[in-house]
Amino acid sequence: MLGKLPGGSSDDDETRRPLPVSGMLAAACTLGVGLAALTTLTLVGWIAAPRGTLGAGLPGVFRTAAQLWLAAHHAGFAIPGGRVGLLPLGLMILPAMLLYRAGRWMARDADLRLRLPARLPKNSPKEQAGARRRAQLVLVAQAGVSLAAPYALLAGLIALVASNEITQPFIGEALLSHFVLAFLAGALATARTIGPWRAMLRLLPERVRAMTVGTAVATAVLLVAGLALVLVAVVLNFGQVRELSEVLSPGFVGGVLLLLLQLLYALNAVIWASSYIAGPGFAIGADTLVAPTGVQLGSVPSLPLLGALPESGPVPAWMMAVIALPFAAGAVAGVFVARISPSPSYEAAPLWGFLTGVSAGLVSGALAALSGGPIGGGRLATVGPSPWEVALSVALEVGVAAGISAGVANLLLLNKKARAPLDRAAAPVRKAGAAIAKAASRVGLAESDPRPLPGHWMDATEADTQEIPVIRDDWQDEHASAEAETLAQARPRLAEPEPDQVRPPRKDIVDESDDRGGKVIYVDPYAWDRD
Repeated sequence: MLGKLPGGSSDDDETRRPLPVSGMLAAACTLGVGLAALTTLTLVGWIAAPRGTLGAGLPGVFRTAAQLWLAAHHAGFAIPGGRVGLLPLGLMILPAMLLYRAGRWMARDADLRLRLPARLPKNSPKEQAGARRRAQLVLVAQAGVSLAAPYALLAGLIALVASNEITQPFIGEALLSHFVLAFLAGALATARTIGPWRAMLRLLPERVRAMTVGTAVATAVLLVAGLALVLVAVVLNFGQVRELSEVLSPGFVGGVLLLLLQLLYALNAVIWASSYIAGPGFAIGADTLVAPTGVQLGSVPSLPLLGALPESGPVPAWMMAVIALPFAAGAVAGVFVARISPSPSYEAAPLWGFLTGVSAGLVSGALAALSGGPIGGGRLATVGPSPWEVALSVALEVGVAAGISAGVANLLLLNKKARAPLDRAAAPVRKAGAAIAKAASRVGLAESDPRPLPGHWMDATEADTQEIPVIRDDWQDEHASAEAETLAQARPRLAEPEPDQVRPPRKDIVDESDDRGGKVIYVDPYAWDRD
């Protein structure tokens, strides 16, 4: 047990670092490890490349590694005659993983679990639950800022060091990109430290959580469809891809680095393919277009991955079927939105589904902006999809489908909830019937055969088709005689009853409603038990 120190502080408070200090240490370690990895990779390329390609000596190698580190955060730089903004998104995986690990270490080092508000008991008021959730979100935001602020300041220093007479990084982009990436990774790592992945979504309000999940589902479906389209295109045009690789003839080490470069640009290609599926397509230079409506290309850069592009001309009619994929993504997202947060009113669910499509469109537009960019000046100043066109197309396609599917799913859920009270009300009746049947079987009043018993005149199905016979006032005597006769047949091994205990069956249970020729119909209501 940790004892209290004088002044109200505990031993844990003395040994625990403040959150900003832990964030600064985590940011410095992340930059050091990342730069070391890229410097090693750049040194291998410098050894394999011709002299003078990466600058003079080791300072040029380190400066190139620093530029790659900035490019990994999607920070562009200026070159003579233009700027470079088409950066590999796959390179962003390295700093993202390092920042996530650093965020987990920061949360443990600062003991953020101890700063969380205490757990609430079950059935606590919603006001207390909302206050606790807001406190958790504030702590997550503080952790993200504690990691992102020093990380961005250190990135600004790296941008100054990496500048030379040919390439000049944009310091503003470097500060913003490093801050955003570090904040997202640090906040995610802190939220993961608080609880499991499922608990992370519970930090958000119910409606926001539903839209977040729906947006993630729709975006994931579009990206998976884009990946499938890229793989199909590479397989169909593999000969052209191989020819471009042979033309470059990079050698063994250069071939490995070229393959690594194409893998880093694979995520860009997947986003371009998803933009193709959405309808607007993408461009490979000025006055070019690759879309389901047609392909118009000029000269393209000599990157083997671009050999998978289709030839210029009209597109086969069956390729227009890919436009149905965004609607399918919206239908799936709408079901998730309705299941996570059903709307009590029928008209609200389609609205939330459409808003989910709008948010998916914004995410797709942001991805399109990150995946494209200029490569210098001239005709290659326009490469990649148009962000606003992609955002508008995805918002309309996914939004309409998500609105319809959310409305239908919400209607089914509301109908199911409306039937639930009736089922719960009938449950006691079913339990009582089962208990009576079980008790009757124990005393021998029911047969052990589980097959359904034959129906008789008391069945509800027959009561609608024939009249119920009239029973006279002396029913008690008949009931006693019938009971004795039934027990005698059910227990044949028992001793025979005394003659005075067996009464002849009564003949006064008649159907008086029968008027067919004065005939009398005798009905034994316990005949079914003797069959």
